[in-house]
Amino acid sequence: MKVVILAGGFGTRISDESTVVPKPMIEIGGRPILWHIMKIYSAHGFNEFIICLGHRGYVIKEYFSNYFLHMSDVTFNMAGNSMEVHRETAEPWRVTLVDTGDGTNTGGRLKRVASYLRNEPCFAMTYGDGVADIDLKAELAFHRAHGRLATIAAVTPPSRFGVLEIEADGRVASFREKPPNEVGRINGGFFLLSPEVLDLIADDSTAWEQEPLETLASQGELKAFLHDGFWQPMDTPRDRRLLQEHWVSGTAPWKVWA
Repeated sequence: MKVVILAGGFGTRISDESTVVPKPMIEIGGRPILWHIMKIYSAHGFNEFIICLGHRGYVIKEYFSNYFLHMSDVTFNMAGNSMEVHRETAEPWRVTLVDTGDGTNTGGRLKRVASYLRNEPCFAMTYGDGVADIDLKAELAFHRAHGRLATIAAVTPPSRFGVLEIEADGRVASFREKPPNEVGRINGGFFLLSPEVLDLIADDSTAWEQEPLETLASQGELKAFLHDGFWQPMDTPRDRRLLQEHWVSGTAPWKVWA
């Protein structure tokens, strides 16, 4: 099962750090959020990744080219021009990095990696800036059972503010601290898709979230996998601080690996 991760956007809403590194390389607990996403998939047996690069994509290439060194304890013998590895942590990953252009839209990035996906019965796709404790094996079983072209993880967005219920005289009748957002479920990423959906993408300017998804929905080919657990995007510095606090506390809900 191949996993496509969209990792080429500019990350303008979290711009302080994304001007230096691509948004998926912003760290949570000393590891890029991209690494966290890959660990979520890997914990469920998904180990082959196609990463769509764009803005500062070379940073992601350099990260994976040096991944062995990032994850190992080593001694460098400068005089002898040698390296001794004391401890190594190897992931069972196969990672393909594809330059899909700086200004390409989300659908266009997916279209640009079509040659890697055409012969697959289905593939997974998600964004490079959100984590969840989603049961990916259950979602895959759901996708295979319904037989439609696409499955989307439908999540309830976290509320950013507490809610006041105010009477006509100004008295606060109740206060709910950060209740679930009441706008309903939204696109949480973590898609499962048939390669046939790639034919719905016109060109680099196509946003996956517009014409392709709208067409799939209107044709009855899009099914929702309801995820009621933790889900959190990293859109703003506040989101990043929240994820960092979860990780430092040792209770990060998306850490589904040992």
